Amino acid sequence: MENVMDDTTKEESKPKKKNKKKSISYAKWGYIFILPFFVVYLIFTLVPQITTIVYSFFEYFKDGLDTYGPRFVGFENYIKLFSVSEAGSIMILKCLGNTLIMWVLGAVFQLIVSLVLALFFTSTRLNLKGLGFFKSVFYMPNLIMASAFAFLFYAIFNAIGPVNQMLQAFGWTTQNIDFITTYPWSTRSLVAAMNFLMWFGNTTILLMAGIMGIDESLFEAARMDGASSTRVFIDITLPLLKPILVYVLITSMIGGLQMYDVPHVLTKGLGSPNNTTKTLVMLLNDYLSVRNYGMAGAVAVVLFFVTALLSIIVFKSVSNKE
Repeated sequence: MENVMDDTTKEESKPKKKNKKKSISYAKWGYIFILPFFVVYLIFTLVPQITTIVYSFFEYFKDGLDTYGPRFVGFENYIKLFSVSEAGSIMILKCLGNTLIMWVLGAVFQLIVSLVLALFFTSTRLNLKGLGFFKSVFYMPNLIMASAFAFLFYAIFNAIGPVNQMLQAFGWTTQNIDFITTYPWSTRSLVAAMNFLMWFGNTTILLMAGIMGIDESLFEAARMDGASSTRVFIDITLPLLKPILVYVLITSMIGGLQMYDVPHVLTKGLGSPNNTTKTLVMLLNDYLSVRNYGMAGAVAVVLFFVTALLSIIVFKSVSNKE
């Protein structure tokens, strides 16, 4: 018995061999996989952003083959931006107003129509079939290039387009009406309509996903208590859908403030009539086309701060606890 105990004690006293097999460092490989994103972001996004902010404080432009600057001028570019032009208006404020008007015209109808369609197609009472087909149809306009949309609307609504021909065929007018270069509200409405058609499908799919993520037992309990469809929407659907609505509003606003291709193609870069459809990015492109990098940088910085301020306002006003 003592020998057995001695052998056991000797075995326990022997140093245990260390496991030479190293464990995999998942954290290390995680950093390696995300490293390309940060490298690309640093080179193609962060550095150009910082450079743009720096150039906004410099006089830096090209005239033919001659380059002037960069020469530090402080806030002179910003003062020029907010100075009254010969036409009696502050161009950057006018472009900001144009951008917000055209975005609101398209975003309001986009949100209303998308919300109605999302409620319609996610209704358990209707239990509609073929949701995948309808999602594809709704999203399809989003796949079409904005420039193609603008060319299509230009061909339809110009002075000799099919809309004018139809109006004259019905005897509603005897003259060609130029909806693009004559009436500000018609041109703005066309831009808003194009933005609506391109993005309402994407918004509908997002809202449908949000509604389908709500627990069905909440709707059943409300119906058992005798709540009407309106009360269910106001008291259950809308509050629980608020995070998706905030996301849709902020992303839509950011995209609206960066509006460029649709009004540019529709008006051939002129912002006609009388600069009533010229957006902030179109103004930025005007300075870039003449290689005035200082003024272009100032416009970009103003656009950044306007976007950040409006995003904070929308987020705070919509995502309150109540």
